[in-house]
Amino acid sequence: MSSLTNFFLSIFVARNLGATQFGAFSLAYVTYGLTINASRGLSIEPLLIRFSATNPLTWRRATARCTGTALLVGLITGACAFAAGALVGGTTGLAFVALGLTLPGLMLQDAWRYAFFALGRGQRAFVNDTIWAVLLLPALALLKISGHADVFWFVFAWGAAAAVAAAFASLQARVVPTLAGATEWLYRHRDLGPRYLAGNTASNAGDTLRSYAVTSILGLAAVGYIQAANVLLGPFKIVLFGIGLITMPEAARVLRRSPRHLPLFCLGASMGLTLLGLVWGAVLLIALPRGLGQLMLGSLWRPAYPLVLPATLSVMSLCAITGAAVGLNILGAAGRSLRTAILSSALVVACAVVGAKIGGTLGTMWFAAAAAWVGVLVGWQQLRHALQESDTVPVPRWLWPGRMGARSSRSPG
Repeated sequence: MSSLTNFFLSIFVARNLGATQFGAFSLAYVTYGLTINASRGLSIEPLLIRFSATNPLTWRRATARCTGTALLVGLITGACAFAAGALVGGTTGLAFVALGLTLPGLMLQDAWRYAFFALGRGQRAFVNDTIWAVLLLPALALLKISGHADVFWFVFAWGAAAAVAAAFASLQARVVPTLAGATEWLYRHRDLGPRYLAGNTASNAGDTLRSYAVTSILGLAAVGYIQAANVLLGPFKIVLFGIGLITMPEAARVLRRSPRHLPLFCLGASMGLTLLGLVWGAVLLIALPRGLGQLMLGSLWRPAYPLVLPATLSVMSLCAITGAAVGLNILGAAGRSLRTAILSSALVVACAVVGAKIGGTLGTMWFAAAAAWVGVLVGWQQLRHALQESDTVPVPRWLWPGRMGARSSRSPG
């Protein structure tokens, strides 16, 4: 439901604002993605790893501090985004001002979603995300009817609806986020938080820096076309992100009940998602020229169509590395997660910039897709090393060539 809300917003903006304003929206959206991953690293990752399937009283105490941490991240980054928007000005500046005003609510709502899944109450997350969607839809329609159809108001309506849903989540959980508890949360989980902060932001910083770089080389419209191609993959990403909500808690249960099955769980998650991504990409390539493109993106679908194949390959790489990432996280190998994220992101950004200079918009997509698959190999190699360093999970013979079953005396960092 959360991904569906973001997908609908992207479709609505693309159809109503054109390539340039959609490009500005895209820059704000990837910045939101960077922020939300930073927030998850400090607040959500420790909660999922250490408080999944705990008793309700323990969960409430942990969640109050976890959501307070997410709110604090939203307040700090929101102030930065607002200042950046005021400084930049223009269409991009308006998008960032609206983002800055609403980041606290967006971060808090996201934290509640994962907190409910950590408790094993996914239905509460569904209800809360549905409230977000139900509030957003009439707000967007009202803005269009009243003549306020621009990137500032669309972003603001999206974030304001999330803030209302976040407030309702406190009633659902009977827990109030505590900013005062954020300091204690950060201190108690200082062994995980900073590393996952760096790992998550390094991974997402690749998308953010790539968008900024492409804007400087090719302009806002090019970013709009790239984002339009990614929006076409939105329905599949709904499945991908939805499954992502449950993989971490389920992996934690697998590790507790049958550690030797953890690598197989990770492999199954990656293979299943990658196959689904391939199927959806094939559907798009066939259906877009037959009316689906016009229905989803209006006039933007034609320049976005050549970008669909490399965009599909990039998303498939994200699917292929999902299992490795889950394995690294659940083993507490934050150092190896960070290493994977930094290497993969740096390679993607560098290749995307080279591709933009050599082949324009299409070139940047193909070069980035190739780099992303190299990152997949890095991720699974790091998982193999983490298993070798583990005292509980044996290394399966199918995972990466080399000396299997060996144990290393080095720490996971």
